[in-house]
Amino acid sequence: MVYHLGDGRWWDGDAGRWRDGWGRRIRIAVEADILRRARRTRVVLAAAHRDHDTSNNADANLAAFCQRCHMIHDRPEHQRRRWRTLFRRKAVGDLFGGPYA
Repeated sequence: MVYHLGDGRWWDGDAGRWRDGWGRRIRIAVEADILRRARRTRVVLAAAHRDHDTSNNADANLAAFCQRCHMIHDRPEHQRRRWRTLFRRKAVGDLFGGPYA
């Protein structure tokens, strides 16, 4: 369970302080009404491949991330694959169907 404010800030119970969406320590003003805004969310961990190679299942290559951190970690790889897919689709279209209208 994670206590958070809904904007990326979350409570680190082990350290006893608030952190931002990137895990950096932050300070929150004492007069801020935090307890009324705090929510509790159940987080499920996902196994992430550090080198994005799904065939490399060595312990050193695997990491346990929450869903948000996993998506942030995989964002560059997803962008690369998306570009590659669109590039191939356009190339096949140019090869067999001619230029696009």
